[in-house]
Amino acid sequence: MTIPPFAPEQTAATLADLYAPLTMPPDLLVAHRANDRTVMAAYGFDLKMAESDCVAELFKLYEALSVGGRQ
Repeated sequence: MTIPPFAPEQTAATLADLYAPLTMPPDLLVAHRANDRTVMAAYGFDLKMAESDCVAELFKLYEALSVGGRQ
């Protein structure tokens, strides 16, 4: 899967400007959605998974790799 490139048109834009939910540039939104799909697929997660469930699963994986690997 290819993530579309994004280059802010206004170089003076802050991260707060770029990530404001109601004014996010459309091409940045498209790039983020593509990135989300790619990452979710890489971990085998369902695209409809809630963010809190996704974070919980990522912490389980981290724990298995960090704590489980030390035994």
